[in-house]
Amino acid sequence: MDESFIVFIFVGFIAQLIDGTLGMGYGVTSTSFLLSLGLPPVTASASVHASEIVTTATSGIFHLRFGNVKKDLVLRLLIPGVIGGVTGAYVLTEAPVAYLKPIVTVYLLLMGSIIIYKAFHQMEGEPHTPLIPLGLIGGFFDAIGGGGWGPIVTTTLVARGGQPRYVVGSVNLAEFFVTVSESVMFFLTIGFMHWHIIIGLMIGGVAAAPIAAGLAKKLPVKTFMILVGILIILLSLRTLYLAIA
Repeated sequence: MDESFIVFIFVGFIAQLIDGTLGMGYGVTSTSFLLSLGLPPVTASASVHASEIVTTATSGIFHLRFGNVKKDLVLRLLIPGVIGGVTGAYVLTEAPVAYLKPIVTVYLLLMGSIIIYKAFHQMEGEPHTPLIPLGLIGGFFDAIGGGGWGPIVTTTLVARGGQPRYVVGSVNLAEFFVTVSESVMFFLTIGFMHWHIIIGLMIGGVAAAPIAAGLAKKLPVKTFMILVGILIILLSLRTLYLAIA
């Protein structure tokens, strides 16, 4: 166990603490770190998703135990998410997709702003959100960017009036199935490398999962929405900065 392995454990812990509490951030945080080390995007995404098989399963189980899951929402997101994820993983291994990043970034900036707005204004009911296209888009961009399922799906559902606790728990559980499908596609096309990175991220993520699930249950709704909004805006601004720097 060298110093780099400890770093990967720490990154996995912080990434899962963010993701399990706010419903987003594991893939974005982990992938950004791996890219900074010089790994190609497809390798970084494949490594992160391989580690997420364990972390999303653990997170989903604890969200179930804490009562943060609506099973009907999970089932309605699962199939389109899997289809989108498999498609995105295949596209990432076959074609350059850098031109997609600005589109996603602008969308997320808008959603983050809407969430913060709604945190300070009375919400009237839960407007209908078409879950099939949302799952397809979320799964597709999750595979391409090494993360995106939570930022797209959680952000949209919360912005549309969903109760953050149940949105985060349900999206986290559905993410397990999306992650498994993406990982299978990556394995079939490029295989898995850098097992020390994958295992380090897994260990850190599993350790953080029960803590994050507990925080998701206890945080007030308004505070939750503000944190989600700020997080997604900061992540989006960082993406724009890196694109133009």
